[in-house]
Amino acid sequence: MPVSRRDLLRWQFDFTWSLFEYHLDRLEPADALWEPAPVHWTVRRNEDGTWTPDFEETEPDPVPVPTIGWITWHIGWWWSVALDHLQGRTPRDRTEITWPGDGPAAIEWLRGLRDEWLSVLDGITDADLDAPAPFPWQGDPEMTVAHTLAWANAELMKNATEIGQLRMVRAASAGQA
Repeated sequence: MPVSRRDLLRWQFDFTWSLFEYHLDRLEPADALWEPAPVHWTVRRNEDGTWTPDFEETEPDPVPVPTIGWITWHIGWWWSVALDHLQGRTPRDRTEITWPGDGPAAIEWLRGLRDEWLSVLDGITDADLDAPAPFPWQGDPEMTVAHTLAWANAELMKNATEIGQLRMVRAASAGQA
């Protein structure tokens, strides 16, 4: 039985999310800000209580190893902006996307973004999939909304893997299995 492109993209997202949930369910609050290497990017609390991610427009050399907190901010950033584009909202600037705080708040935030994403996926049509990609390839006529959805699935898989690996390395380093 043939599967529609939307259903295939939805299946791929659901599969990716299930792998991500494996790690989200096992994260400890202290995992979020664990610094895996001397050269790292993290999120830092400002005097007003908000969290700001380390960030440079040009990636430094060596590339900093991100903390789980930074990666969760990163997911929230690209996902929020992708949702803005796909829902016709004015896309927020990177600096407008703030990390919500400790690990449990970040997990709740990501699960909320998942729910919003599923609403978009469930309402998308074949014509929508063929429309020009609003993000992240603005202006490239060969890229479509279908490409955006496939990119988001791949980006989420990569970020979930990074979080999982950092979580396991921290646990193993502490003598936990």
